[in-house]
Amino acid sequence: MMQAPKLVIFDCDGVLVDTENLANRRLAEWLSASGFATNFEYCRKNFSGRSMASVQKEIEETTAVRLGADFVERWNAGLPDLFSHGV
Repeated sequence: MMQAPKLVIFDCDGVLVDTENLANRRLAEWLSASGFATNFEYCRKNFSGRSMASVQKEIEETTAVRLGADFVERWNAGLPDLFSHGV
């Protein structure tokens, strides 16, 4: 039987593992492929720390780009793979 961990650390601010840059690189790729021409620096500056729902809402309200009803679901589904290769 597996023993319960004595300590669980939640890294909510990215001090231990910085996933924000990795996620912003992937986000720039996804958005560009969807018709919203962007780059890592733009995503880092404008979307860091935000939910994908708020990112999608802003893009769709300010441009003609439509990311699709399943954008957030697809994004969330891809995170484990992204982080398993880059963190």
